[in-house]
Amino acid sequence: MSVFTEFREFIARGNVADLAVGVIVGAAFNDIIKSLVDDVVMPPIGLLLSGFDFANLQWVLKADNPLTKANELVAVKYGHFINVSLKFLIVAWVVFWMVKGMNAVRRWEVETSGKPVTPPAPPPQERLLTEIRDLLRTERGPPPAA
Repeated sequence: MSVFTEFREFIARGNVADLAVGVIVGAAFNDIIKSLVDDVVMPPIGLLLSGFDFANLQWVLKADNPLTKANELVAVKYGHFINVSLKFLIVAWVVFWMVKGMNAVRRWEVETSGKPVTPPAPPPQERLLTEIRDLLRTERGPPPAA
């Protein structure tokens, strides 16, 4: 079997297409969440903080020399880190509530459909391993208590 045949089978299997769709949708979703945080959530927080911006906070290790043209400023920009951390927490909070809402909708759909929920059957290898485990338990007895 040639490499190209294997590659064609790999692509046709569907995993790559699913991954590509996931990445594309994820990138678009990232833009939506970024806009929600930057344009909807952060302005009221900025208003509550009286326009204070953490991004300007820094610990200057070496000041800029105005006599030279080169930018010599060396600073630990901990304010930017605080900004990014706050945005991450806000994004995580928004995503948590979105997932919580989607899970509630799914539960509601299952409850209103009237169909009993049955868990999917385990794959054959898992069933076989379970049988082997059970046979070993009956031969040796239960494991000793810790």
